[in-house]
Amino acid sequence: MPVVARRLEDALTAVTDGCVLAVPRENSGVAMAATRALIRRGIKKLHLIALPTSSLQADLLIGAGCVATIETSAVGLGEFGLAPRFTAAVTAGALTVKDATCPALHAAFQAAEKGMPFIPLRGLIGSDILKYRDDWRVIDNPFGDNDPIVLLPAIKPEVALFHAPMADRAGNVWIGRQRELATMAHASAKTIATVEKLHDGNLLDDPVLAAGTLPGFYIEAVAVAPRGAWPLPLPDHYPADGAHLTEYATLAATTDGFATYLDKFVHDRHAA
Repeated sequence: MPVVARRLEDALTAVTDGCVLAVPRENSGVAMAATRALIRRGIKKLHLIALPTSSLQADLLIGAGCVATIETSAVGLGEFGLAPRFTAAVTAGALTVKDATCPALHAAFQAAEKGMPFIPLRGLIGSDILKYRDDWRVIDNPFGDNDPIVLLPAIKPEVALFHAPMADRAGNVWIGRQRELATMAHASAKTIATVEKLHDGNLLDDPVLAAGTLPGFYIEAVAVAPRGAWPLPLPDHYPADGAHLTEYATLAATTDGFATYLDKFVHDRHAA
């Protein structure tokens, strides 16, 4: 039975150097407190896979030198502009980027979820993305006539990491409407969840909460981290901190400014 971790750092032991780590999009519950903890630990050479996009989380990890490869359909700060450390790393050739599309990433995770080695997908034929993905294959549809289709290998992360509203002491995690978190957990060998709070009782016994609950047998570890998505939003609980994201975008535009940000908001554990 999964055990609720007493400390955030204890929950993150499965994330090791070189790990294939899956993370969700900005509005699905990003484990930002855990991200800062990984940077403090000095994690290196991550293969980061975003389902299907990322923002501050990826930019922080890349700027801190934690990521060797990123697989995603986009990295950006939305209304706050480009992701500056991602942009700088790509420009300098310091980062391997496996370009994808949102449907391709969702499909590849679903293949792993279903135990399939690959999955076919339409919508990629005619795109130049195929030139840059030699691990994707175009074949003739065996059930069609002159009907090419793309095969995508299943994505099987070593660890999925996300933040959710709550968990119980059996390790069940309530993800609510964010169903892609379930897909991530099903596809990954291990899943780590940070949560706002612990729920009294068993979430799966509650007829209202059970449908939005990820069973504990998918969960490797849980850590309580109040406001653990900050400064990103946690849907239905708190919004993004726009002032903080503006400050980040300004500071991270330069190497020295990014170092200042890390000193103030990552290495100082009490900053949030």
